Amino acid sequence: MIFTKLSALAQRAPRIIIATAALLLLAAGIFGAPVSAQLPAGGYDDPGSESAKAQAILANDFHAGGMPIVFEITDPSGVDAPAARACAQNVLEALHNSRYVQQISSYWSTSLSEPPEPAIAASLVSSDHRTGLIVAQIAGSDSDAPQRAHDIANPIVGTHGDVTVKAGGQAIAYYDVNRQLRKDLTTIEAIAMPLCFVVLVWIFGSALAAILPLAVAVFAIEVTTAALRALSMFTSVSVFALNLASALCIALAIDYTLFIINRYREELVSGKTPRQAMAVTMNTGGRTVTYSAVTVALSLVAMTIFPMYFLRSLAYAGLIGVSLCLIGALVVAPALLTLLGDRIDKWDLRKPAYRLIGREAPKHKAPQETFFYRSAVFAMRHAVPVVLLVTTLYVILGIPALGIKVAYPDDRMLPTTAQARQAGDTMRESFPQSGNAIRIVIPSREPASAVSGYALRLSRVTDVVSVAAPDGTYVNGKQVSTDTYGAAQAKGATYLTVSSSLDPYSAAGKAQLADLKHIEAPAPTLFGGVAQQNIDDVNAIVNKVPLAFILIAATTLLLVFLLTGSILLPIKALVMNVLSLTAAFGAMVWIFQDGHLGGFGTTATGHINAEFIPFIFGVAFGLSMDYEVFVLSRVREEWLNNDRGSGANERAVALGLARTGRIVTAAATVMAIVFVATITSQVQAERMLGTGLAITVLLDAFLIRTILIPAFMRLLGRANWWAPTPLSRWHTRWGLTDEPRRAAPQPFEEIGQAV
Repeated sequence: MIFTKLSALAQRAPRIIIATAALLLLAAGIFGAPVSAQLPAGGYDDPGSESAKAQAILANDFHAGGMPIVFEITDPSGVDAPAARACAQNVLEALHNSRYVQQISSYWSTSLSEPPEPAIAASLVSSDHRTGLIVAQIAGSDSDAPQRAHDIANPIVGTHGDVTVKAGGQAIAYYDVNRQLRKDLTTIEAIAMPLCFVVLVWIFGSALAAILPLAVAVFAIEVTTAALRALSMFTSVSVFALNLASALCIALAIDYTLFIINRYREELVSGKTPRQAMAVTMNTGGRTVTYSAVTVALSLVAMTIFPMYFLRSLAYAGLIGVSLCLIGALVVAPALLTLLGDRIDKWDLRKPAYRLIGREAPKHKAPQETFFYRSAVFAMRHAVPVVLLVTTLYVILGIPALGIKVAYPDDRMLPTTAQARQAGDTMRESFPQSGNAIRIVIPSREPASAVSGYALRLSRVTDVVSVAAPDGTYVNGKQVSTDTYGAAQAKGATYLTVSSSLDPYSAAGKAQLADLKHIEAPAPTLFGGVAQQNIDDVNAIVNKVPLAFILIAATTLLLVFLLTGSILLPIKALVMNVLSLTAAFGAMVWIFQDGHLGGFGTTATGHINAEFIPFIFGVAFGLSMDYEVFVLSRVREEWLNNDRGSGANERAVALGLARTGRIVTAAATVMAIVFVATITSQVQAERMLGTGLAITVLLDAFLIRTILIPAFMRLLGRANWWAPTPLSRWHTRWGLTDEPRRAAPQPFEEIGQAV
């Protein structure tokens, strides 16, 4: 058996294991150090979508598919004042001097810019004529374009006398997100690590025992970071993956190591030698931790079916992190425990604290004396009202999720102090039409008259400001100029640009896009731009969510069956997890979409970032199953160890909860600390991620595992452990738990009938 071999390895060569881990840690730290500056902030687009195909043609045939950058030049004396014009000249010079800049459009007429047509000029100046725009596109990928945009903008932005120059647009927003996430990563780790140490001291008492899980966490973080850098050499990896990997590694490394140490200490207390304790620990706790890690990993694997590299890279980061946390818990931690032996309880920091307040340190309690034993007995005695009340509470918490609205992320995920966010707010307030440019690509060369007629018809659609065509600009069904900025015709394709006055995320903006698609075109078309990207992005996620849920649900049912040999317990686990997720998503919608509680310091946009929904779902589901596995494995162990007579099911549930309740709650507290630390991030999406996971973990550990599970298992009775004969035989052969010799039942408080 692999766990017996791991136990033997830890006892035979602990120093070699620790030395190897230390060298790997050092090498990973050196190799992974520069990774945060190399990962992009994008990856939200479906490469097979209509908007992505349009973008590819624009980039390849017209050199017009770059990432937008917008300069806002504000002068209290007006945009036509000499100072404003001089600043505009400086911006244009910087843009013209860069080989990465494509398609420049400016309000100003300078030595580098011809005067725009009146219709174009009106869209590039604010109504009070104090702010004008210069719009350009930066060539390059999600990794290159943001840095190039920053290099151009950084020497220019700022205050020049009375004139203020700001830079925004997608390119600057991505740069600001990347920079902010690097800062947040340091903050999150600086908050989470010390607080986790305090909680671990409270759990173990011993400083040595508390340091050990943190050491495994550091090992997992550094090696995962290095692995992400290596992965980025072969595929795109989002910068969000780095922060997620750090949070997950801290949470899961502590979680898994916590269970290993707890079981080891439990076996020492029972009178076993350190060698015997390690063998039992690895064959029980090691098996459970492995099962838990596999459960989390399979939930993350389902995220790889989504086409966006943003989601796939988060899944890769999670899979790497979970694997390294498991290796740390099964290899590094046992080696450290072998060296420490029964000294694991040295340096008990609780004793001085209790002496200081004049109290005796708490003594070890029998399972029947613990709070979790009593709470399990209470829940089973009042099973029906407990199930009804707790389920109703979860349903109420989840009601806001019925109104969830999803959309493509923009600069509003940044704090109001970020340059791109400030520029974006100005654009939305003073230049609403500039944020919704709809690119229409005709992937064939059509007669000029047919394209002109198409542009004329498009310009008649309600709330269309103008349409740029290869022969000029159209407004309200008439050609008003010969300016062709935003349109061109090549050998094999044509593109037009529709300027709209509507918010691309609004219902009216979506309806307008549908109206534009209904206009008769001279040939098949491809639509691009923010409005189309939003629809494509949301559709790509919505269309894959059912399959992702089916995959996660199927693996959950199979894994819990392999663990328990039961048909009903896997279904129960699935229902419990759905309840947890419903409450978590309800809270996220209520806070971040609807703006309650101040949106936790973020701006409520009326929607949730679409990309984070499946990921939060997958991770939260995996973490919920993490605790389900820990609890059910111990309940199963108690069930197999008793006589399975009258009250055997209730006895197994109560003792299983008594032996795992404290450690599950402690692990949930540690996990919650990590995710709450993530809420300190200045990026809205990361705050939402931390909030959703913290709520899921806390509600799951304190309500579902402590109250709802014993109540449900009381109502199911001996049926908890039933399976049809063919499946029972299959589980006997392939199941992942060994059936130990039955022992005499321990004293148990009779519960009576469930009410």
